[in-house]
Amino acid sequence: MSVVKSPLSETDLKTVGKALQGALVDLVDLALVAKQVHWNVVGPRFRSVHLQLDEVVDVARLHSDTVAERASALGVNPDGRSATVASSSAIGAVPEGWIKDGDAVRILVTALGAVITRMRERIDATGDPDPISQDILIGLTGDLEKHHWMFQAESA
Repeated sequence: MSVVKSPLSETDLKTVGKALQGALVDLVDLALVAKQVHWNVVGPRFRSVHLQLDEVVDVARLHSDTVAERASALGVNPDGRSATVASSSAIGAVPEGWIKDGDAVRILVTALGAVITRMRERIDATGDPDPISQDILIGLTGDLEKHHWMFQAESA
C-alpha cells in the first residue's frame, strides 16, 4: 500500500524506485565506511585524511536524505535499515583495527569508485522515466567524483 500517489507510471516508478533505493543504500554505506575509517586512521597524514573523510560523510549523509525524500515523494518506501544496507551495498568490507593513512586513502578511492560506477548506471536508467530523479543523481555523482579525485590525488 502506498499513501503517496506517484505521478509516474507503474513501469517507470519501478525503474526509478530501484535506482533511488540503490543510491540510498550506497550512500548510507559510504557514510558508514568513511566514518569507520575516520575513527581508525593513523599515520603522518592523519589530520588531512581524517578531515577529508568527514567531508565525504557529510556529503553522503546530505545526499542520502535527498534521495530518500525523493523516493518518498514518488510513493516509494526508502529502506536504509542496516540489514538492507549490508546486503545491498557495492562497497566492500573495511578492515578491522587501525588503518594506515595510505590504506585509508585506497579504501576510499575504491569505495567511491564502486559507488560512482553504480550511480552512473542509475543516471542512465532514470533519464527517460524521471529526469527529476536523474538530476538528483547527477548532482550527487558530481560531488562524489570530486571526492574521488581528491582521494586519488592523495595517493599520487
